[in-house]
Amino acid sequence: MKKTLFDKVWDSHVVKKVLNGPDVLFIDRHLVHEVTSPVAFLGLKNRNIKVLYPERTFATADHNTPTINQHLPVKDPLSANQLKALELNAKEHQIPYWGLGHEKNGIVHVIGPENGITLPGATIVCGDSHTSTHGAFGAIAFGIGTSEVEMVLASQCIMQPKPKSMRISINGKLNNAVTPKDVALYIISKLSTSGATGYFVEYAGDVFRQMSMEGRMTVCNLSIEMGARGGMIAPDEKTFDYIKNREFTPKGEAWDKAMIYWETLYTDEDSVFDHEVTFNGEDIEPMITYGTNPGMGIGISGGIPKSDTIQGGASTYKKSLQYMNFEEGDNMLGKEIDFVFLG
Repeated sequence: MKKTLFDKVWDSHVVKKVLNGPDVLFIDRHLVHEVTSPVAFLGLKNRNIKVLYPERTFATADHNTPTINQHLPVKDPLSANQLKALELNAKEHQIPYWGLGHEKNGIVHVIGPENGITLPGATIVCGDSHTSTHGAFGAIAFGIGTSEVEMVLASQCIMQPKPKSMRISINGKLNNAVTPKDVALYIISKLSTSGATGYFVEYAGDVFRQMSMEGRMTVCNLSIEMGARGGMIAPDEKTFDYIKNREFTPKGEAWDKAMIYWETLYTDEDSVFDHEVTFNGEDIEPMITYGTNPGMGIGISGGIPKSDTIQGGASTYKKSLQYMNFEEGDNMLGKEIDFVFLG
């Protein structure tokens, strides 16, 4: 039977299928941070349950952490309490913990790839919506809520309905100055912020093959902004070169064995997706968002669309222009920048 990349990874992790219900899915890697974990750990404590697989769980402080002067006390009491709680919970359950000042401390979706925690064909969850970043490595990765964090800590499994499948293919050569961020914003501008709701997306085609791993991570990260459950890209030599010899990647014979499996992680020819979308890479310009959501994007040479061309959401569109102090048809070049947010 022909299978998509998504089907291969998902089906290989199904522990049990529930009739007319969700699948019970085994989770290979669970990334934990200080914001969505305290209540989950408290739930374990109240039920006298230990973390089932601490070696599959990795904790880092990244949401409430100051960028500089990390040696000083955290000023905000709630943030300080959450950071302390994560430290204590990780110690109690013998979970690897990379807190403030640790050489491996960093953004949760960066430390995974950088340390070889993120691997092709894995299932990865975290209490953060942009967990889909890890899909760049051919993994199924998605964000979960606090009650689900507790479920995974306790059982290393999660109950999830299987999403529908979507393939977004982009071939051709990108224009100069077009970045992976622009590719993602272009897709979102075409599909809208809800266009992939209910789907898990596979990105395919020359444009994604030519991207660096960091570029692929950017695209998969932004899958959430069009409503997708997650996004993924089939692993290739670029993927394998990136993860090789990192701390948590397999070594020696284990690497060779893993490679045999990883090289099967692609969508079989003639596989059927629930939905297919195709774009031409040469049509993509550097993108600018003019409104109040990432779906309100235009190419740098274009103008803000007229209201009579907006399909649905016309009221939101008009309110966004009023908020941004823009007019229909405005070109964004030359507009004064009031604030810059680096997130």
